[in-house]
Amino acid sequence: QVQLVESGGGLVQAGGSLTLSCTVSGSAFSLNDMAWYRQAPGNQRDLVAIIRQFGTTYYADSVKGRFTISRDNAKKMVYLQMNSLKPEDTAVYYCNRRSSWYNWGQGTQVSVSS
Repeated sequence: QVQLVESGGGLVQAGGSLTLSCTVSGSAFSLNDMAWYRQAPGNQRDLVAIIRQFGTTYYADSVKGRFTISRDNAKKMVYLQMNSLKPEDTAVYYCNRRSSWYNWGQGTQVSVSS
């Protein structure tokens, strides 16, 4: 049973920074493309960033240049460094595989005040 646990969210002012962490247990982590997603109230869950098995990254246009995704295969962890945060980044953030999703974790709330 794979378990995803996200952490690191919080309340910050616009322009601030946060680093999110995701622990993945029970999977062949190093073989999977991993991703961060976010869901704002009333909206669908959107893809934010992807990191492939060997480190290639992809970012949604809305976060490009501000967010950085990384991974530590030995620790089975994925990170999302978020800089220059904007109020529109407010959402619950989740990590999961890029496709063939595991059961979703609880996510971590990020709130950005103007």
